[in-house]
Amino acid sequence: MNKLSLVVPVFNEEEVILQFLKETRVELKKLKITHEYVFVDDGSRDGTVAILRQEAKKDPRVKLVALSYNHGKAYAFSAAIEHASGDYLLYMDPDLQDPPKEIPRFYHEAQKGYDLVWGVRRTKEDSWWNRQWSRLFWKSLNGLTGLQIPKGIAVMRIFNKEFAREMCKYREANRFIEGIFSAISKKWTVLEVDQRPRFAGVTKFNFRKKINLALDAIFDFSEVPLKITVHLGMVLTGLGFFALVLLVSLKIFLIHFQAGWPSIIASLIMMFGIQIFFLGIMSIYIGKIYKEVKGRPLYSVKEKINLS
Repeated sequence: MNKLSLVVPVFNEEEVILQFLKETRVELKKLKITHEYVFVDDGSRDGTVAILRQEAKKDPRVKLVALSYNHGKAYAFSAAIEHASGDYLLYMDPDLQDPPKEIPRFYHEAQKGYDLVWGVRRTKEDSWWNRQWSRLFWKSLNGLTGLQIPKGIAVMRIFNKEFAREMCKYREANRFIEGIFSAISKKWTVLEVDQRPRFAGVTKFNFRKKINLALDAIFDFSEVPLKITVHLGMVLTGLGFFALVLLVSLKIFLIHFQAGWPSIIASLIMMFGIQIFFLGIMSIYIGKIYKEVKGRPLYSVKEKINLS
């Protein structure tokens, strides 16, 4: 019989963990399948780890990897799949926005021969602003990188152990998980899910983290920003040369004029600003290269429970 691993990164989720376990246990009992929970705590500062320790004592199928500090969700997810032993791995958040009642649907769909089944939201339980941001983000990302990531993806998705092995081969320090999923690009499909409001607490994925994710995704999977700097540099050089020829021609053949200091200063400020902006883009790429060449482990583990 196949074994199902629920891989669940957590960070300050003491308000939802027990309800998550309660609802998923109901669905897994209906499914009648061997299963395990692989929780990876990403440096929580509340009672999340204490609750999971207690649950692990009562149920050996509850497994915990506690990271030594907050690495980021992508690294916690990577730790989870590396410690999972199932034939199928189901990625979920503990906030219950993706309902556990969908677990049997995902499992049965994966058994049709798909390596990956993405969850896609029918409707997004979120503010108007966040919905517009998500729409813009994914449209821009697919356009800039060429990745084929389904529109409106949810966290919930299932993949088989062969897909997980391929995933583990990607050791880059700059980790945009959805991009890696798309890069592996095996046989996949989508399932629509009806999201519901978060069970308790507040999301840890704030606007600043969304901006950082967007930048990481673009810079990790696209060279378009660098190409834009080259093209714009060529355009500005051409405009500058044209302006120089025009000014010299006017001076020699037509009129006598005195250039104004304000216009010169304004032009210099604009050009220096453009230079600094594009130097910043190149610096981001250099910083990412520096992060990669150090070759550090993706994560550091403080504690393991019910794992060898």
